[in-house]
Amino acid sequence: MIAATNSWLSGLVPVLALFALAPAARAADAAHPTVIELFQSQGCSSCPPANANVMALANRPDLLTLSWQVTYWDSLGWKDTFAQPAFTQRQYDYARVFNRDNVFTPEVVVNGRSDVVGNDREELAALVRSADRGTGGPAISSTAGNLEISGAAPPTPSHVLLVRYDPSIQQIPIRRGENGGRTLPHRNVVRQVADLGAWAGGTVHYRLPTATNLHLRSIVLVQTAVAGPILAAARV
Repeated sequence: MIAATNSWLSGLVPVLALFALAPAARAADAAHPTVIELFQSQGCSSCPPANANVMALANRPDLLTLSWQVTYWDSLGWKDTFAQPAFTQRQYDYARVFNRDNVFTPEVVVNGRSDVVGNDREELAALVRSADRGTGGPAISSTAGNLEISGAAPPTPSHVLLVRYDPSIQQIPIRRGENGGRTLPHRNVVRQVADLGAWAGGTVHYRLPTATNLHLRSIVLVQTAVAGPILAAARV
C-alpha cells in the first residue's frame, strides 16, 4: 500500500507544477466557479491518470471538481465502492447531449459544455483555461436551508441540482479487476444528488434537504435540461 501511495504522489508532482505555471485566461472567481466532472470507475485501468489530473485542481477556489463513480465496470472483476446507477445515468445524459451512442471512462466534462478523456494534462489544462464560467448566469444564495435562484430567464427551462460530495482524500485498496493490487486515491467523490426542481427565470425559492452526513459538502448547479450547459454553480 505504501508503494502504491508513493507512486501516486510522485506522479502528482508534475501535474501540480503544470497547473501552477499555466496562465489563467480569467482571474480566479470563487463566486462563479468552473465545474469539472470526472466520470470514472475503480475497475478502469485508464482512469488513474485522469483522476490525478483532476485531483491536482481540487484546491483552486475558482473550480469545483467532482468525481462521479459509474457502475458499468462493476461486472468486470471489481465493484466500485462509490458507484451509483444515478451517476451512470448522468453520464449517459451527457452522451446524448454530445451526440454519442455510448459512454466511456475516463471522461472529464467542463461546465456541461465540453469534454475530454482527461489523461492528457495539457489538453485538460487548456480546456479549463478556456472554459466559460457562466458569469452571466443566475445568482445563487442560501440561508438556513433555504435556497434562492434569481436572474433573467434562460433560453430553455433549467434544473436546479443539489450535489453532496466527500471532500476528503480516501485511499481505496482495489482487490481485483484491472486495478487489482493498487491503492487508488479518491477526492470529492459524489455521494448524493437531488433534483430540487425547475427554474425558468425570475426569483424562485427551494428548500434544501436536511444533510444526514455532516462530513459532506454541498454545491448547487443550475443546469440546462438534465445534463447540458451549467449556467451557474455555487457552494452552499
